[in-house]
Amino acid sequence: MNTDRSIASQIVELIQTEGLETGSHLPAQMLADRLRVSRSPVNEALALLHEKGIVRRERNRGFFVAQAVTGSLADVVGQLGLPESDVVTSTYFRIADDRLKGLLPDDFTELLIKNRYELTNAQLNAVLGRIAREGWAERKPGYGWQFSSMLTTPDSLLQSYRLRIALEPAALLEPGYWLDPKIIERCRAAEHHLLAGGIETDTADQIHDRGVRFHESLVEAAGNSFFIDTIRRVNRVRRLLSYRSTQNRARYVEHCKQHLHILALLEQERNDEASEALREHLRHTLEALSRISSILEP
Repeated sequence: MNTDRSIASQIVELIQTEGLETGSHLPAQMLADRLRVSRSPVNEALALLHEKGIVRRERNRGFFVAQAVTGSLADVVGQLGLPESDVVTSTYFRIADDRLKGLLPDDFTELLIKNRYELTNAQLNAVLGRIAREGWAERKPGYGWQFSSMLTTPDSLLQSYRLRIALEPAALLEPGYWLDPKIIERCRAAEHHLLAGGIETDTADQIHDRGVRFHESLVEAAGNSFFIDTIRRVNRVRRLLSYRSTQNRARYVEHCKQHLHILALLEQERNDEASEALREHLRHTLEALSRISSILEP
């Protein structure tokens, strides 16, 4: 079985960050959606984790958490023999970096990518599939691919934050807004993980995804599909530039503290104050990105 072991590592990380307890169900489609891959590699990864004893398979029911994941993620995946990164992930970031540097043309062929980055057919399909799902390249009618013109300049990333400032705080004021206490605890645990050292040790992917999960969790609690669909689309395409901003991580300590403050306000159902705090948080991030915009330049 030629399993993409990094997907298995990501599932282990999800079990840890979500605080999933023994017996929690792990639907393959949910995992595929979260990890932005098809169900096939997810099922292979779950089968591998079943062999490792992290999950268990129940006939006609699917996979379930067999044991909670505690301690350092690096230690856990190391003990399981699961590398934290893989060729597809590393190539994804190399392509993103080369695109931002202007080293790749607007239009390209699969052969160009395969040869330039020395990929197998399976790796090529996986990396182009991820890029397409995240919205910064698409297959052309007939033959070849084309990079999107979106989010290829620092100003594009700043524009995405201005859109988020308009939408996210408003979501917290929607009628019937309710954030599940379990989600509050999950988000709080993720912030404490970062403050306890994760800011320095997490990968760019992990840093970005933790922030995305926090903000999307807040917006999802509004129950308004128009809000969440818009924010998800923005989050998918802004990754191309936002991962670069993790080169300067000093600002994340303040980010975590702001996230924890917003969670505390929502927990107390002080949504007006939480909405304003979220607006200030996004403004703070926008200002910080403006100050470090030089690292986003080609």
